[in-house]
Amino acid sequence: MPDNPPVPMKALAGCFSGKRVLVTGHTGFKGSWLSLWLDRLGAEVTGVALEPPPGPSMFEMVGLSSMVDHRIGDIRSAEDFERATAELDVDLVIHMAAQSLVRPSYENPVDTFATNATGTAVVLDRARRMPSLKGVVVVTSDKCYENHEWEWPYRETDQLGGADPYSASKGCTEIVASSFRRSYFAGDDTAHIATVRAGNVIGGGDWAVDRLIPDIIRATLAGTAVTIRNPASVRPWQHVLEPLSGYLEIGRRLMEEDGADFAEAWNFGPSPSAFQEVEPIARKLQAAWGPGAAQIAFGKRPDEPHEARLLTLDSSKAMQRLGWTPRLTTDEAITMTAEWYRAAAEGSLDMRELTLAQIDRFCGNPTSTNQLEGKRPVCA
Repeated sequence: MPDNPPVPMKALAGCFSGKRVLVTGHTGFKGSWLSLWLDRLGAEVTGVALEPPPGPSMFEMVGLSSMVDHRIGDIRSAEDFERATAELDVDLVIHMAAQSLVRPSYENPVDTFATNATGTAVVLDRARRMPSLKGVVVVTSDKCYENHEWEWPYRETDQLGGADPYSASKGCTEIVASSFRRSYFAGDDTAHIATVRAGNVIGGGDWAVDRLIPDIIRATLAGTAVTIRNPASVRPWQHVLEPLSGYLEIGRRLMEEDGADFAEAWNFGPSPSAFQEVEPIARKLQAAWGPGAAQIAFGKRPDEPHEARLLTLDSSKAMQRLGWTPRLTTDEAITMTAEWYRAAAEGSLDMRELTLAQIDRFCGNPTSTNQLEGKRPVCA
């Protein structure tokens, strides 16, 4: 990890301290990490989401409900979301609530489109009626692109699309955000909307079914083997803190006077060295865990739904215009991920403290877990 964080990281604490931020999907994996980081920066965080699903939950493991204004609401229903946010007025909305998995989208396509496309319209319609609002960050996915499985990384100007319901729903999310931007957020005195697209995100606290890292961790903890499909598929792997740092930077820019200059789409992917096949990533996690890691086999049922073999992102726009850059190597990202899950399994550390310590280390403020209580180091 670099000794010094990039310059934009230094501005986050001063920007977010005291700001009111609404995070949708705060009970999820990425939403929990982001909400914890925003609290670390001094923001007043309100979260609206469904209850976390049964089973292990990062939201519950870090005790996030005691740190944010925790509200239950369903973005698929305008009435329900209105009830959950009735009196709310914030400076920034970060919309993360989504159906985020490819394979379940084949099983329930209608719900996937209802959540990702209609749900985004519901959130943006409520946001445009907040008097203090300055910016909206809509989180989509690298899978929003029409994937030709070519060797070149996708840029923000490339065609949107999707061969599966999940990918298509994320392309729809981008179109919904663009239409609201041009219809309601285009004036000099309005808030501004940006969309953000990340790669295959890994990190502690992801317990979703049918994802590579959580599947291996579950098998490891259960003492069973795991079968991984599509070992040769290439993805842009990155630790969860990498794209979140980009989302925060875009949020910061949108709230400034020149926010309109940043109201567009942004990729936040890893360096090209992190465009790797599934099998090496699985093997690296095995090695990072050490003795007791699940044995891994590779196989695919004949009735498996289509998934793209190759997908990479070009983040040069964010690097050039924002000064954002990936900070972790793939090995560092996997080591941090294994560290988190091992601590959770052993019960040896307070998981909130460990998560905050990882955030601090990422920001260039190495802080041991026993130093965190009562302190608020900032990313500066």
